[in-house]
Amino acid sequence: MKGFRSPGPAQSSKTCHQHRSCLRKRAEEETETEVPEPSPVLLPPAALPRSQIIERAEYLLLEWIRQAEQDTPKPMRGFAGLLRQDLDADTAGLTLPWSSGVVEGHVNRVKTLKRATYGRASFELLRTRILTQ
Repeated sequence: MKGFRSPGPAQSSKTCHQHRSCLRKRAEEETETEVPEPSPVLLPPAALPRSQIIERAEYLLLEWIRQAEQDTPKPMRGFAGLLRQDLDADTAGLTLPWSSGVVEGHVNRVKTLKRATYGRASFELLRTRILTQ
């Protein structure tokens, strides 16, 4: 056949496991040589002092609000105005370590149970299902 080459004697003697191990060795060598050292100047967020993270988040939020109030469509300007009205709460939500995620999860669970029993069950059954799950 035209364009068909038979494998040479060295290629046909290797098993697929030997090829795989050879490829793994090459990949390991490439990853060892290609990994750059991290820059000592740039610190990851976890290494920054908490006060710097809070100041940066507050600054970025204020910058975003300013830009949104100037260069965006009317709905986005309205949203930016609402953020500015309650800026302390918005900044706290971005910077404080506390989260309402657990509470929101329970609210979601209760709403799901309520939807599942809507029009079919009494309040007592709904109450029992919420307390047992």
